[in-house]
Amino acid sequence: QVQLKETGGGLVQAGGSLRLKCAASESTFEIYDMGWYRQRPGKEREFVASIDWSNGITHYADSMKGRFTLSRDNAANTVYLQMNSLKPEDTAMYYCKLNVEVDPPHIRPMTGGSKRAYWGQGTQVTVSS
Repeated sequence: QVQLKETGGGLVQAGGSLRLKCAASESTFEIYDMGWYRQRPGKEREFVASIDWSNGITHYADSMKGRFTLSRDNAANTVYLQMNSLKPEDTAMYYCKLNVEVDPPHIRPMTGGSKRAYWGQGTQVTVSS
């Protein structure tokens, strides 16, 4: 069973920075993508950022563009989320998500490929005003 270990959350003042880290516990799988979601108090979980593992292309939610940067360490199956210019509205539980390929490469052209998702336990980010 794949486990995701998230670290780096904490309390920071508005305008400050934090760096989140998410590491997968094993490498016996093929990663499709890896990224972060967040859940703010009273809100539904929302997408923050992700990175396509095959080519390194990153995707961001509009409200995070220019402030958050997602990077990876391929060999360590790890992603980092650098969060700058934090705002009180960024206060949330941040969850790491890993999507892995389920189908072997030779049958993906026929099946379109299927994915399995794994979630971390979350790390709290609190931004004070």
